[in-house]
Amino acid sequence: MTVTDLSVHAYTIPTDQPEADGTLSWDTTTMVTVMVTDGTHQGLGWTYAGTGAVTVVTDHLAEVVNGADSAEIPRLAEAMARACRNLGRPGLVACAISAVDIALWDLRARQLGLSLGELFGRARASVPVYGSGGFTTYDDQTTIDQLTTWVADWGIPRAKIKIGQSWGSDPSRDLARVALAREVVGDGELYVDANGAYRMKQAARLGRVMAGDYDVSWFEEPVSSDDLAGLREVRHQFAGDVAAGEYGYTLDYFAKMLDAGAVDCLQADVTRCGGYSVWRQVAALADARHLQISGHCAPNLHAHVALSVPNLRHVEYFHDHHRIETMLFDGTLPPNGGEMTPDPASVGHGLTLRVEDAAPYRVA
Repeated sequence: MTVTDLSVHAYTIPTDQPEADGTLSWDTTTMVTVMVTDGTHQGLGWTYAGTGAVTVVTDHLAEVVNGADSAEIPRLAEAMARACRNLGRPGLVACAISAVDIALWDLRARQLGLSLGELFGRARASVPVYGSGGFTTYDDQTTIDQLTTWVADWGIPRAKIKIGQSWGSDPSRDLARVALAREVVGDGELYVDANGAYRMKQAARLGRVMAGDYDVSWFEEPVSSDDLAGLREVRHQFAGDVAAGEYGYTLDYFAKMLDAGAVDCLQADVTRCGGYSVWRQVAALADARHLQISGHCAPNLHAHVALSVPNLRHVEYFHDHHRIETMLFDGTLPPNGGEMTPDPASVGHGLTLRVEDAAPYRVA
């Protein structure tokens, strides 16, 4: 079957309150959607990126995909990458390619009347998730309320908060927030994410305290993800697992991170790394090193592909993306009991954009 049309739009959605992590603050999230059709079936993909991704799709990727055989997704993935050679692959280009790749896989599954989980082949029936948010802008009560929702109301036994406020300039507050989170989470798994805010020795010192006093078992981006030597050193000193990889836009990025021995669990984001095509390759790279992979953000886009890899750790049930996906899409999956369970009888990824609900947020 031939792809007969491709459309792309951008939507900017305000956050429910101001948000920040260790190195960035924001009050909106922009989602770029791609729709591909063969005239009968439609496939939907999206990325969380800037509106510049729309230009990449319209000016460089649409001509690759329109008129192509929709079954030739590996060829199209390579062709899209080559078409953007002179633009530079990391960043907006990779996000744009990711959205198109996801849409193509969704289209193919719908043509075959299969869920993506069935098309890829399932290694499991459900996907473990962890609650993620706990922004550094939150006051104590907001943090308590969010953690309580995840742990007590939804039954998620894993929770992550942001630390490293203002580039690691207030470690005492970071530790106080970790202590608060441990009190709310109880015996559940407690994770932290510094978003690269700390210096290496600072991260190592704080990591020892967090692991020893509060049983923190996951330290995400304790230093910049570009500092592979620093990640490796913190990994050697931290009793729990060090994780990174969310800013991986190419397959070789992940290979270099693994070759450096920088992480205990590799993260990859289908909306950034090149879509489902590359995400599954990243999982294989990790598996070859006897490591697990974790899906970064966009929980409903990760659900089906995460079913297909035997070395999955979990998927991030990120507050912003969960909120947007439930606001604007039909077919989203609840995290009941800490698991997302895609319906094998659904088609594609099972998600449909409610265009009328999304229209007020459209910016491109």
